[in-house]
Amino acid sequence: MASVPFDSRDGVIWYDGEFVDWKDAKVHVLTHGLHYASAVFEGERAYGGVIFKSRQHSERLIESGRILGFTIPYGVDEIEAAKAETLKRMGFKDAYVRPIAWRGSEMMGVSAQQNTIHLAIAVWEWPSYFKPEERLKGIRLDQAEYRRPDPRTAPSRSKAAGLYMICTISKHAAEAKGYADALMLDYRGYVAEATGANVFFVKDGALHTPTPDCFLNGITRQTVIELARRHGIEVIERHIMPEELSSFTECFICGTAAEVTPVSEIGPHRFTPATISETLMNAYMAEVQPKAAAAAAE
Repeated sequence: MASVPFDSRDGVIWYDGEFVDWKDAKVHVLTHGLHYASAVFEGERAYGGVIFKSRQHSERLIESGRILGFTIPYGVDEIEAAKAETLKRMGFKDAYVRPIAWRGSEMMGVSAQQNTIHLAIAVWEWPSYFKPEERLKGIRLDQAEYRRPDPRTAPSRSKAAGLYMICTISKHAAEAKGYADALMLDYRGYVAEATGANVFFVKDGALHTPTPDCFLNGITRQTVIELARRHGIEVIERHIMPEELSSFTECFICGTAAEVTPVSEIGPHRFTPATISETLMNAYMAEVQPKAAAAAAE
């Protein structure tokens, strides 16, 4: 299925309150969201037929739209029902869930306050990237040229489509050199995140992670911090300078797609995935399973 283009797959997509054939879920070439990046989205994952922290994602989607200056015409409960029904109709248990909202095509120009706000939800099958034993080998990261912008110049608290332009450029550049991803600094020169995942480091038994003051405080990131504290691991959120990287012994990235994935290399810096990375990788995989997550919530 991975080789089938996304516009040629089978199934249905929830689109503005109705289910349409996958191949018919289209927008006009003069859609504002395409030209001016007035679009927000979520990346979610279903395990065993249950979307992990689904409601938090729906709430963040609505908030992201608000930050971009538009109101998504559906409430959290409506979005939750639409996601669940889409997952059910697609018949997948382990899947990726992508809600996206955007400004339509009534007006073309920077100002488009009267444009219709659309919402679509697509679901596709997506098992884990790596087997646990493969993941523990660690992936290699390059160092990105682009930096996460000053929050005074970009809506960094929104999961906005436009913020990912430099992520795509950076990831493509890293892959061209044989790396899996790239580590981005922020506008001040501090360590920020990977192109689509947050980053954590280990030093003297404690977990260190950059303060998310100019990039997204990921839902997976928040989950990992909670799991670390449950396991008695100290978590330190702070500004991290790139010259500190050589002082850390372990490193991993985390996100909906990456889950918890250890890192063995960032440019000239080397890390050895060990106890803390493995503990949190396993704890996260246990947490996302429906039965384990339900028990933890009780």
